[in-house]
Amino acid sequence: MNLFKSILILLVACLHFYFVVLEMILWTTPKCLKTFGMSLEEAQKMQPFAANQGLYNGFLVAGLIWSLIHSETNFAFQLSVFFLSCVIIAGLYGGYTISKKIIFIQALPGFVALLLVILL
Repeated sequence: MNLFKSILILLVACLHFYFVVLEMILWTTPKCLKTFGMSLEEAQKMQPFAANQGLYNGFLVAGLIWSLIHSETNFAFQLSVFFLSCVIIAGLYGGYTISKKIIFIQALPGFVALLLVILL
């Protein structure tokens, strides 16, 4: 996989790693409360759900990194297409069920990366 494609995939992986940290570690911090517009009480109630969501984002990170380090080019490409597609689907679902902003924050970067990985 060429360097440009690898950088795009790595950027999406880093974005999702940030989601992991936010949802699993920083969920009840003032920055996170402000980001998600929640009170501390709401965040504490939602913490197990957020941590679970963070875990799923961690699986996306793992898959994207796997696509970068796999030695067989065709399989690495297939992995990147699969996991970028998962990112897009998760972003679209989050945008539909939670906030339209998620489409732009999660699905759009995944879509751009997938499109360029396929076309280049």
